[in-house]
Amino acid sequence: MDTINDTFLYVIHNLPFILGLTAQHLRLVGIAVALAVVIGVPLGIVIVRFKWLAGVVLSLATIVLTIPAIALFGLMIPLFSMIGQGIGAVPAITAAFLYSLLPIVRNTHTALTQLDAGVREAGRGIGLTFWQRLKWVELPLAVPLVFGGIRTAVVLNIGVMAIAAIVGAGGLGTLILHGISQSDIRKLIAGAVIVSVLAVVMDQVLLRLQRVLTPKGIR
Repeated sequence: MDTINDTFLYVIHNLPFILGLTAQHLRLVGIAVALAVVIGVPLGIVIVRFKWLAGVVLSLATIVLTIPAIALFGLMIPLFSMIGQGIGAVPAITAAFLYSLLPIVRNTHTALTQLDAGVREAGRGIGLTFWQRLKWVELPLAVPLVFGGIRTAVVLNIGVMAIAAIVGAGGLGTLILHGISQSDIRKLIAGAVIVSVLAVVMDQVLLRLQRVLTPKGIR
């Protein structure tokens, strides 16, 4: 009980610092996932259009996701050291971006391939091209599953980004890292709890946004 009280008091006394780390954490995750959406959603569409690419793209994305986070961050350091960016936000964002690709690409591909065949036939019947069907019919219907992939990527990377402190990117992992190096249980608990709560809160926020963006007829 004393540990919990000490941790609570530590958070209260250092609230501006912790809020700054939280904002930094969310910024890193947001940039990584935004990049993954910009690349992953079109990639998911491409592998629907060109089916022979699907197995290759999804297999590569799966392989990346199976690499332990600490190992992937470690690989980023020598890779980006060649361009003078071995430490800091760039390797952390790149690692999180790679982790985000699989859920976004896979969900986009699954959402579009599992649509009712009658929907596509109706689009063809009124003379819509592939891209017109995609824009006006298929993507709006695919919103729930595509957005589900984005939610998965965000929640996954809130946890993964806690390791970013190792490469000097900051974020809430700084608290955990300091807690371990300084044998300060307050910092360790504060960092772990805040990361966990942040993941749950962001998942709920994105769930509500998903419901708003989903067309009324398919909610």
